[in-house]
Amino acid sequence: MENAPDLFDNYSKDELLKLLKSQIKANSKLESKSNKLESKTEKLEIVATKLEQEVSYLKFQIEQFKRAMYGSKKERFIASENPEQLAIPFEIDEQEVAQAVESVKEQITYEREKASKKHQGRMALPSHLAVNEIILEPTENVEGLKCIGQEITDELEYTPAKLFINRYIRNKYVAPVDEKGNQQVKIASLDFRPIPKCIAGTHLLTQIITDKFVDHLPLYRQIQRFSREGVDIPSSTVDSWVRLVSQLLRPLYECHRQHTLKNGYLQADESPIKVQDTDKKGATHTGFMWVYHAPIPKSVYFDYRKGRGSEGPLEMLNDFVGYLQTDGYGVYPQFALKENVTQIACWAHARRYFEKALDYNKANASHVMLLIQKLYEIERKATSENFSIQEKYALRLKESHPLLNEIGNYIAVQSKLELPKSPLGKAYNYCLKRWDSLMAYLKDGNLHIDNNQVENTIRPLALGRKNYLFAGSHQAAKDIAMYYSFFASCKKNNINPSKWLHHVLENINDTKSSELHNLLPQYFNQNLLD
Repeated sequence: MENAPDLFDNYSKDELLKLLKSQIKANSKLESKSNKLESKTEKLEIVATKLEQEVSYLKFQIEQFKRAMYGSKKERFIASENPEQLAIPFEIDEQEVAQAVESVKEQITYEREKASKKHQGRMALPSHLAVNEIILEPTENVEGLKCIGQEITDELEYTPAKLFINRYIRNKYVAPVDEKGNQQVKIASLDFRPIPKCIAGTHLLTQIITDKFVDHLPLYRQIQRFSREGVDIPSSTVDSWVRLVSQLLRPLYECHRQHTLKNGYLQADESPIKVQDTDKKGATHTGFMWVYHAPIPKSVYFDYRKGRGSEGPLEMLNDFVGYLQTDGYGVYPQFALKENVTQIACWAHARRYFEKALDYNKANASHVMLLIQKLYEIERKATSENFSIQEKYALRLKESHPLLNEIGNYIAVQSKLELPKSPLGKAYNYCLKRWDSLMAYLKDGNLHIDNNQVENTIRPLALGRKNYLFAGSHQAAKDIAMYYSFFASCKKNNINPSKWLHHVLENINDTKSSELHNLLPQYFNQNLLD
C-alpha cells in the first residue's frame, strides 16, 4: 500500500487546493446533516415527552371516570323471583327478644358504672335561666326527724312552644254632645301592631320566619306542627303572613344594600337557586344569588338575579371604589379594568386546582401546596396573636412576600414543561393569569388571603335548597335574598336572629328613614335585646 504523502505527489498545487475545498464542502454537508439529525432528535424527544404527559393525563381521566362509575351506589332492586331469596320469618320468639334486651341493659349498666369513675362533673347550667324549685320529701314518715341538709340536683328542661290568643278588648267612650250637636268616640289605638289586620302576632311571625330561613324548616312542615297543636292554618294564610312581613322589611333591605355596598372592601360570589316560573310549566328556572360580603363591618348582602350574567354585579357595583375579592369567574375581571377598583384573587381557589392535580403529579403539586400552606400559617399567626392591621401588613411584607415570589418563580418555570390542558397545567395557568391579583392582598392588613368568608355565608342557602327545594316565584326568591342578608349579618355579628327580628318588627314603623340603619345587625345595639 502506498504511503499517504506519495498518494498526492502527482497533484499540482491548484489541484490540491481544489481537492481540499471539495473535502471541506463535504465535511460541511456532513456537519449540517448531523445538526439536522440532532435537532430532529431533540424534537422527537419533546414529542415523546408530550406524549408521555398526554398518556399520564388520559390515565388520570380514566381513574376519575372509574371513580365516578364504580363509587358507592344506592341500593339496587333485587327481583323477588330470585331463587336464593330467603323467606321472611313472621313469627317472633319473645323469649329471645327478652334475653337480648336484658343483655343490653346489663351492658349499659356496666358502661355507666365504668364511666362514672372517670366523670369530671356535670356541665354548669346557664345562670340566666328561670329556676323552678321542686321539693321532694322521703316516702317514709319523717315526723320527729331533724333535717341536716339538702342535696340539690339541677335538670335542664324544655317547655314546647304553645299557641295562644291575644284578645285586645278596647273600651269605647263617647264624649258629651258639643255645641254643634256632635259627639266624639274615644277608643284605644292598635298602631303598635306592625301589620294592620294581620291575625298573627309578632312573636308568631318571628318564629315562622326564623324557622324557615335560619333553621331551614319549610312552611308546610310548620303548618303540620301547628296542626298537631290542634290549630289548622291554611298554607295560603301563612304565605300571606310571610309576604306581609317581607313588604314591611323591604325599606330596611334597601338601607342594608346601601350600607353594605358602599364599603371599600367587598368579597363577592354567586350560587344557583331553583325558582318556579309561570312561563315554564312543570319545570323550574335556575336563578342566581349574588352575595356581597363586607368583612370590616361584618355585613352580608344577597341579591337575586334571574341569570349569571354581568348585569347584576355591574348594577350593584356601578359606583364601587376599593378592593373587590372574587374567585376566577369571568364576570369579575372586568371590574379590575376600572381605575378605582383593585381586584384581589382567592388563594383557596388557587390551592384547589393543585389539590385536584395531586393524583396527576404529586411531586410538583404538593410542592406548591406546601408553600401555600406556609402562607396560611403566617395568617394564622397574625390571628392567634391578635396582630393589629399595621402589624399584619408588616408581617406579610416580611414573611409572605418572599414565599409568594418563590411560588411565582416555580410556577413560571414549571408551566413551560407541562401540558396546558393537564390538571397541573390548568393550576399553573390559573395562577399565572391572576398573579397580580393573588399578590394584591399584601397591599393592606384589612384584606383577606382568600374568599372563604363569603363562601361560608352561602352555606345556609345550600342547606335551605335541600329543604324547600325551590322558590315559589321570582319575587319569593328576592324575599329569600332579603332574609338571608339579614340573618347572615346577624350571624357575623353574634346576634340572636329571632330576638333581632322581633325587635325590628315591633319598632320599624316608628323608626325614621334617617335612623333606619340603627336596626341593621352590623350597627345594632345588642343591649336592646337583653
